[in-house]
Amino acid sequence: MRPSSEADSFARFVRARSPALSRTAFLLTGDHHRSEDLLQAALFKAARAWSRIEDNPEAYVRRILYNENISWWRQRRLTEVSLSAAAERGMPDADIDSRLALMQALAKLTAKQRKVLVLRFFEDLTEAQTASVLGIGVGTVKSTTRQALARLRQVAPELQELVMTAGEV
Repeated sequence: MRPSSEADSFARFVRARSPALSRTAFLLTGDHHRSEDLLQAALFKAARAWSRIEDNPEAYVRRILYNENISWWRQRRLTEVSLSAAAERGMPDADIDSRLALMQALAKLTAKQRKVLVLRFFEDLTEAQTASVLGIGVGTVKSTTRQALARLRQVAPELQELVMTAGEV
């Protein structure tokens, strides 16, 4: 493939899939600035490998997002979300409380549990798609989902309605 057509193909992918990948990055990091950095790092790595991944780039980029986020998480301590910054953006108190509760609850899960829940319930992927993205078996996705939802029920009873809805899927 000619380099210019590879570049065009990559540019089309970025334009088409950036919004969805950006949402995933935000759900993983909980911070707009860090999610932008995470997405840029993932797209940079994908661009370097584009000729090898062009047949299934989204799964490749998503895996980079998850792995890179884990690397960042290991390197840095988690920071608290500023309530005043959220209030300045005009978010209602109930939304702020729900988001903070969800972020704190997700932080109490293992990285694998967090990844599975984000893919299954925020990205709305099937069990098979989630297994493919993470490179694990469908049975592992099912058991990890069950364990993660049970853990959320335990550590965040205030999210009971959300956890019950996810458990019904």
